Amino acid sequence: MTGSVHQKNLSSESNAFSFGLEVIGKTEPLIAEYIRGELQNQRSQLKLIASENYASPAVLLAMGNWFSDKYAEGTPGHRFYAGCDFVDKVETLAAQNAKELFDAKYAYVQPHSGIDANLVAFWALLAYRVEAPFLETKNVKHVNDLEDEDWDFLRKAFGDQRMIGMSLDAGGHLTHGFRPNISGKLFDQRSYGVDPKTEQLDYDSVRSLAEEFRPLIIVAGYSAYPRRVNFAKMREIADSVGALLMVDMAHFSGLVAGKVFTGDYDPIPNAHIVTSTTHKSLRGPRGGIVLSNETDLAEFIDKGCPMVLGGPLANVMAAKAVAFSEAKTTAFQTYAQQVVDNAKALAEGIEKRGGRLVTGGTENHLVLVDVRSFGLTGRQAETALEESGVIVNRNAIPFDPNGAWYTSGIRLGTPALTTIGMSCDDMDEVAEIICSVLSATSPASTTSGEESKAKFMLSDNVSVDNRNRCAELLRLNPLYPEIDSTI
Repeated sequence: MTGSVHQKNLSSESNAFSFGLEVIGKTEPLIAEYIRGELQNQRSQLKLIASENYASPAVLLAMGNWFSDKYAEGTPGHRFYAGCDFVDKVETLAAQNAKELFDAKYAYVQPHSGIDANLVAFWALLAYRVEAPFLETKNVKHVNDLEDEDWDFLRKAFGDQRMIGMSLDAGGHLTHGFRPNISGKLFDQRSYGVDPKTEQLDYDSVRSLAEEFRPLIIVAGYSAYPRRVNFAKMREIADSVGALLMVDMAHFSGLVAGKVFTGDYDPIPNAHIVTSTTHKSLRGPRGGIVLSNETDLAEFIDKGCPMVLGGPLANVMAAKAVAFSEAKTTAFQTYAQQVVDNAKALAEGIEKRGGRLVTGGTENHLVLVDVRSFGLTGRQAETALEESGVIVNRNAIPFDPNGAWYTSGIRLGTPALTTIGMSCDDMDEVAEIICSVLSATSPASTTSGEESKAKFMLSDNVSVDNRNRCAELLRLNPLYPEIDSTI
């Protein structure tokens, strides 16, 4: 069968990607080869990284088009470049879809990533609470109108602001004010943690810290905390000390969109400002968004470009619009609930096979396993599982004795496997695979004879057996079944 005849028999999705790879291959065949290789990799491994998912073919295709060529600094109707008519339409539609999806009064869809969304939010809050009042006292409308002495005062005032956020080992994120990240250089930051016994968020401790430290911003949200957060309580704490509540829902935005997290656990009605990525549990393109019900913040958020962002990526905003449209369906709500059900099934499966779960379980899309119960470090567990066909990431646990590099935990997430149709019964099989590998893995020795934190011993037979079990699960739940395996 010739290629052209074969393509005619493929689905429209297969044809689209097949022709695209053919075009790419004419210019740089290695890139086409690597793209094919990545697809095959993802089709042959159990993806349990909590921050990853599989975007739909429609979302992927929306990124590869002529919008990639257009500069569009500014906002719809107020651009610094001419010829942005259709970019305006794309951005307006993406923002409207986001507002409808999250029941928010305002949406900003330009951020290129989660860190960009957080930077936009930080500077919007600084502009709102620090800059605008100062300009008013000086009777000017713009920072360019300030005298040099006043400008120096304002710049120092920006750097004097305080923030509190969840500690890294409790499940927080680098972008929440930690020194290696620009947010830690921008704010004077302190961390709140979890109860040493329950490993769950202690709201009384958060309140005490806020009353003592008096921050401008309280950041809520997480990257490795397997429980819900009561955002109504966090807003009460923020209001009690005159702080602004910012929620980073990058990890669980799909659960908010899917109406799994509602009421006190929905950040939109409770926070002053909310940021998110658009991939992860939301299943869109890699990018970010900022949402708010505080309409007086909108003018400050809209200055994200050129405040901290470069020109918006119109092609990615187009893909965001598609993803938000997908997430507005009842099918997505069913998906979001299954993500949580699958996480609970995975947690129960690991616990009954001897694994220790941080916080004792999960209420969201992720499971944090203390692999010291298997005699391993997180790094050893991560690599042993990868050799066996399971992709996870090592992760610190509360009060981790092994630090942030080797760690004592692994983080598991169910969004991706749920996307390809896996059920709670499948999660029990996944738990069996994970525990089978970890139980058969043991630390190796260093050259000095000490127990290694990185090297390990695992029988090839165990790896091969579990790769086969992974392959069978993936055969029954294939990734992109509408796209031919031979493209």
